[in-house]
This record gives sequence, structure tokens and C-alpha cells, in this order.
Amino acid sequence: MSNNKTILLADDDESLRRVIEYNLSNKGYRVLLANNGNEALNIFKSEDIDIVITDIQMEKVDGLELLEEIKRLKSNALVIMITAHGSIETAVKAMKLGAYDYITKPFDRDELQIIIEKAQNLQSLMSENIRLRQELADRFSLGNIIGASSKMKRIYDTVARVAKSDSTVLLQGESGTGKELIARAIHFNSSRAKKPFITVNCSAIPENLMESELFGHVKGAFTGADKDKAGKFEAADRGTIFLDEIGDIRKDLQVKLLRVLQEKSIDKVGATQDINVDVRIIAATNILLETAIEEGKFREDLFYRISVIPILLPPLRERKDDITLLVQHFMTKHGDKECKIVPEVLDILNHYDWPGNVRELENIIERAIVLKKEDNVISPEDIPDHIKRKQSSSQMSLEIPDEGLKLEEVEKALIINALNKAGQNQTRAAELLNISRQTLIYRMQKYDIK
Repeated sequence: MSNNKTILLADDDESLRRVIEYNLSNKGYRVLLANNGNEALNIFKSEDIDIVITDIQMEKVDGLELLEEIKRLKSNALVIMITAHGSIETAVKAMKLGAYDYITKPFDRDELQIIIEKAQNLQSLMSENIRLRQELADRFSLGNIIGASSKMKRIYDTVARVAKSDSTVLLQGESGTGKELIARAIHFNSSRAKKPFITVNCSAIPENLMESELFGHVKGAFTGADKDKAGKFEAADRGTIFLDEIGDIRKDLQVKLLRVLQEKSIDKVGATQDINVDVRIIAATNILLETAIEEGKFREDLFYRISVIPILLPPLRERKDDITLLVQHFMTKHGDKECKIVPEVLDILNHYDWPGNVRELENIIERAIVLKKEDNVISPEDIPDHIKRKQSSSQMSLEIPDEGLKLEEVEKALIINALNKAGQNQTRAAELLNISRQTLIYRMQKYDIK
């Protein structure tokens, strides 16, 4: 049996050292011995040590001094302290200094083995956490912002500069344009990258729960609050919070959010004292907040606070030069590097207006890869009919009467027709017209369509 783990054991009691070494070696551990703190420190600096076991009472450099120095050299080092009976206060002090656990003499080998195994499990979780964080950092590196169009190049340059600051960012754009991707890219390329990135979908949280979700609550704050709860802002401390669909937050909570931005503190529901938080805010919306301000639905002062750095993400129909790059990226992402795509498919994709934007394109490519009729080839037969119909309808022409017509009247009639067909649902009407909801609202205001 081999654990492939190296344990450093520091104790000035030679007989105890030998007993522990014998037991751990039989379990497959590699055990390095030191009879004082200085010797242990030298070994720790020269070897790749997984776990340190040290007696607290040693000559010259004692266990507490050794612990402090080890944690200075390697903050995530796992150190188990050995303490004599009656020295629990010292052991507690060691825990406060960063020790993983302690064991009191006399102890049996099973007791020590259980602590070591728990330490190993924690170490595995820590390693996995580091791996996942690195994976996230790689996934959301600036190089993964796909696009060679002039609009995307400008966004790439802006994100690279913004990531170096702590300024509040407002991401604007239609659904599916990649607002969360950009938010994550900003976070994972900033000085906060190793701290939490907390996402809040403001439109998905019921209004009566929003305050508690954002700011937390204390026990007894309301019926059902049977224990303290940390809110999203508290969870994001020293990191970044991404407030998606911020325009859906009700106005009384907008006041509290404004206070967070101004005071850097939160007021938990039912609490008597504020809690200081260090959080970078990145907000996103797919509506025109300026219109919401005019309608009295969004605070103007909050708008100016969250839009220190505004970034407008273009819809895919305005950056069709990027479609080929995006298709290649999604084909690689969804695990079919050998798969090819015929030129006719790219032509079809370039003639479609993509109301669902990049998210819709990714779904279409993933579907085509899974359901393709020929091995390793995506052909027009693998593309949904509604997308191919858009290509043929793009050639459609309208007859203009001899007496002529006003373009504004045609546009107004089309908007009214689309709204009626969509049951006055603005999002659906915009999709029917292949324009953004923001554009539809602007046109409705222009033509005084109620």
C-alpha cells in the first residue's frame, strides 16, 4: 500500500518519533523526522511536504514558532499539533494561528490516523478547488472572448483595461450576447480573481425574497427565519458580485443597493449593526435603463453609480463577421474536433438574424453536432428549417405603388402588426421583426405606439 504522501514529523521525544514513524510507514507514508523546530524548518524548505506533525513543546524553536514560520512559507500547509494533557489552551492558540488540528498525549495510532486521513481529504478538496479556479481562469481568459470584428476588438480592449481597476461596470445588451461571459472575464483577469464571483439573477428571485437574498437576515427577522443567513453581498466579500437583469430590482431595494455603493456596507434584514463589505459590482441589463428612469421604475442616482464603465455588447446580427470564428469555437467546445462544416451551412448562418444571439448560435451548433446525418460533416440538412427559411425570405421584395408610400408609415404598421400578432408581448414582437427589444421600444416611442 502506498499513499504517495510525505509527512514531516517534528518531536524531541525520540521514542515517540520512532513509534509514530513505524505506524505511518506501515500505512504507506513517507516519513521525514526532525528532533527540533530548526531541523524541521530546514526539511520543510527543501522537501515537498504534504502534512506536518509537530509537538508544541520543543527546545530552541517550539511548535508554535514552527507553525507560524511554516504558514508564512506556505499558507495552505496542513499542520497537526501534538500537545500534552493539560495544555489545551496552547492547542487552541495553535488553531488560531492556522493549525489544522491537534491531538493530546497519550493517543493511539488509530486516533492519529483518523486526523491524518481527514487532513488528506481536506488537502484533496483544496487541490481540486485550485484546479477548478485555474480552469475557470483559463476558460474566462481574455483570449476566450471570441470575435475579430471591430466592435468586439473594442470590447476586448475595454475589458482588458477595466479588469485592472475596481470600477463599477454596467453591461448592456440583448439576451444571449454574452454579458455574463464578459463579467467573468473582468473578474478572472482582475486582482480579485482568487476571491468569490457571485451571480445573482435579479429577475429570477421572488420580490419578497430579494432583500434577504442580497443582504442576508438575522434569526427571528421574519416568520421562518430560524437562523442567521449570509446574503449574496456577504458571500462575495473581497470578490465580485454580478447583478444580472438589475432593472428588475424594485425601487426600495435600489435605495439599499445605492447605499452599498456609497458606504461599502450592508444592512441585514433584522440586524441592528451594518456589516462592512469589499465587493466589486458588475451589473447587466437587456433593457434601456434610461427609459426605466423616465417611467419612474429605476433611480437615476443608482444608474449613474452603476454605469461608471458602460459596455454595450452588440447583437450577433451586427457582428456577422464573427460567426465563422464562433462556429469553430463551439465545434471545439462541444467535443467534435474532427467534424467539418460545409460552406453552404455558413452561408445559411450568415443570412439569419439571430434574435437569440450567440447563445442561440451555440445551441444550433451543439444540436447539429449531436444530430448530424453524416459522420464528421455538418450539412444544410442538419440546420433547423426556421433558420433556412430566414435565408430564403431575405430575398423577399415588396411592391411599391405608383403613387409611392412613406417609409415611416410602413414601419409603424409593421410594428403594430407584430405587437398584435405577439399579443402585445414586446419581446416576442421584437423577435418577429428581427430587432432588439430596445430598438422596438425606441420605435414605439418614436411613433407614439401605446
